[in-house]
Amino acid sequence: MAIFRSHVLVCGGTGCTSSKSDLIRKRFEEKIKEVNLDKEVQVIGTGCFGLCEQGPIVIVYPEGSFYSRMTIDRVDEIVKEHLLKGRIVDKYLYKEKVTKEDLAEAEHKSLMDVEFYKKQKRVALRNCGVINPENIKEYIARDGYMALGKVLTEMKPNEVIDFIKASGIRGRGGAGFPTGMKWSFAAPNKADQKYIICNADEGDPGAFMDRSVLEGDPHAVLEAMAIAGYAIGATKGFIYVRAEYPIAVHRLHIAIDQARELGLLGKNIFDSGFDFDIETRLGAGAFVCGEETALMQSIEGKRGMSKIKPPFPANKGLWGKPSVINNVETLANIPQIINNGVDWFRSFGTAKSPGTKVFALGGKINNTGLVEVPMGTTLREVIYDIGGGCPNGKEFKAVQTGGPSGGCLTKEHLDTPIDYENLGAVGSMMGSGGMIVMDEDNCMVDIARFFLDFTVDESCGKCTPCRLGTKRMLEILERITEGKGTMEDLDELEELASSVKDSSLCGLGQTAPNPVLSTLRYFKDEYIAHVVDKKCPAKHCKSLLTFEINKDKCVGCTLCARNCPVKAIEGKVKNPHVINQDLCTKCGNCYNVCKFGAVEKN
Repeated sequence: MAIFRSHVLVCGGTGCTSSKSDLIRKRFEEKIKEVNLDKEVQVIGTGCFGLCEQGPIVIVYPEGSFYSRMTIDRVDEIVKEHLLKGRIVDKYLYKEKVTKEDLAEAEHKSLMDVEFYKKQKRVALRNCGVINPENIKEYIARDGYMALGKVLTEMKPNEVIDFIKASGIRGRGGAGFPTGMKWSFAAPNKADQKYIICNADEGDPGAFMDRSVLEGDPHAVLEAMAIAGYAIGATKGFIYVRAEYPIAVHRLHIAIDQARELGLLGKNIFDSGFDFDIETRLGAGAFVCGEETALMQSIEGKRGMSKIKPPFPANKGLWGKPSVINNVETLANIPQIINNGVDWFRSFGTAKSPGTKVFALGGKINNTGLVEVPMGTTLREVIYDIGGGCPNGKEFKAVQTGGPSGGCLTKEHLDTPIDYENLGAVGSMMGSGGMIVMDEDNCMVDIARFFLDFTVDESCGKCTPCRLGTKRMLEILERITEGKGTMEDLDELEELASSVKDSSLCGLGQTAPNPVLSTLRYFKDEYIAHVVDKKCPAKHCKSLLTFEINKDKCVGCTLCARNCPVKAIEGKVKNPHVINQDLCTKCGNCYNVCKFGAVEKN
């Protein structure tokens, strides 16, 4: 095997690829060859590094130099100065502090010194940003398939299940059901065929945890599925992945082919007599297909709709056969648990929720990206220590955990340790791991309307509470944000939300009211302001806004008048202007273009 003195790692996740990281990698390869360094320096395309806000990201080892927001134009200089002459190009390194006020004090740091990573514990993401996901040898060099070899040669199936049970790992897809227990339900069932299903139908707005694992470390999922298959007696696996994840699908297919070629999938794996193979099934992008019964319907070629349970999939699942469904993140933990042991896994996290959790941190936050932290880490640590707080000096207002079905929590909950029980106790949920931060400019009534609009669109329509109940709730929220709501609407909204929660068929309907219930619980004053005062405290809801010009600040530059599409602004040059409220369409153009802060939003 060739040995290189330096490695250039270029992020090949979806985010960085969309910012031309593939072209950046190609330019590195060309330039390195041009200066005759191709025998000394290796360029590697990896999965996601996590700090997506700073992408495209390039890391140069052994220094660990963290080049952020890379462009093709910068490649030649880095090759010439850093790789050829050994002089790190300081001006392109990631700067720790991001606010304008702190920019003057910003420090240049290497990857391992960056605050974003210091409090993280990467288990599911351990190989993301480290290895080439399209090269099985790199996965094997990181102890890949060692866990599969161990269980096939040293452990009986029931011992594997007991091991996973003892680790305490719970499903990372949202419900938090104990993984080992789920496996134990399927194992004793007699059938001519059993199935392991990987749920990679990640449909939460803003969530990309599972996609990133598949893009950065697909073999970890394949290995875990084979381990689970051995544990329950299944010989066939399906990965149900969204067709809109082309990079993940591409790398999965490469990984499956490579594993088959080395005999790590297929017949008689490790000469153990155990057979196991995997196929992919592409989903069309329906949120409800993240629910396990709907997902299995879709694999069977039917319309993805939830079914009443029982029977549970462990007894009667795919094509009526015993089946186990785990999501991507859950599976990515399995090889590590087998390799490192139960005590290691339980050494971080909490007693009831051991291990780590990956979050897609987004919204009004400085450091958007992927974050993996031990369970029990507080919301404050994630939002401020890792996420860097809200940008532009704005005040934190709320955080929604759990995706569109999660709840909105306030600054009073910032010290809440993150785990299944604590989030549930305050009206939210773990979900699959979406975490959306909101600042003072977000209207919480409109946030509830936004998420409910999503769940209304994504309801499969099978059960009446979800199909009609969420629709009626959305209509009420739309009335309120338009200034047409009444106090009776608030009572009806709360009652309806509780009914939908209690009577819907599947998890989508049962959790859809969470954004409404949590905002009614913690931000009731905002609802009342919309209904009684006909005002939006966050100055967000268009129907409740008025734009006015402060005469003391207006210098009469005419910029607002020239940008008003309906000619609603009048005034002479160098004289204060006035907005005709009868003509104003509240588009906000005048507010956005005014350079003197004279246009006020009320």
